[in-house]
Amino acid sequence: MAAKLDQIQSDLKNAQLARDEMRISTLRLLLSEIHNTQIQKGTDLSDQDVTAVLQREAKKRREAAVGFRSGGREESAQKEEAELKVLQIYLPAEMDSEELTKIVESTITEMGATSMADMGKVMSAVMGKVAGRADGTQVSTIVKEKLS
Repeated sequence: MAAKLDQIQSDLKNAQLARDEMRISTLRLLLSEIHNTQIQKGTDLSDQDVTAVLQREAKKRREAAVGFRSGGREESAQKEEAELKVLQIYLPAEMDSEELTKIVESTITEMGATSMADMGKVMSAVMGKVAGRADGTQVSTIVKEKLS
């Protein structure tokens, strides 16, 4: 079993003992998503698979918070952001944009990419290199900027 999954389950037990309702509900939902992914895959998940589920869930929270805020539902947006903070504990640290820009530039140079037609190839190579430490939207923005 993945070490991250063990950590999440252990943290859920601690949250239950501390009666931390926000953390309990967030971790239960996360474990449910991990379990569903495990069923779909048909095998135990690696730490990398668990990280992918975490990123997906974090992205949902970010988008929901923005949606609630634009709809004037500040309380719901704050709840989503609180859940996001719980999830971010388990995610690898985000890369700063300077480091990400260097990786994008070196990948473009390595691949000999020259136009927007190469964006898909560059994106997939960069996303493989940053493996969960950068948001796809941020990577996309930098790649577009460098290729145009």
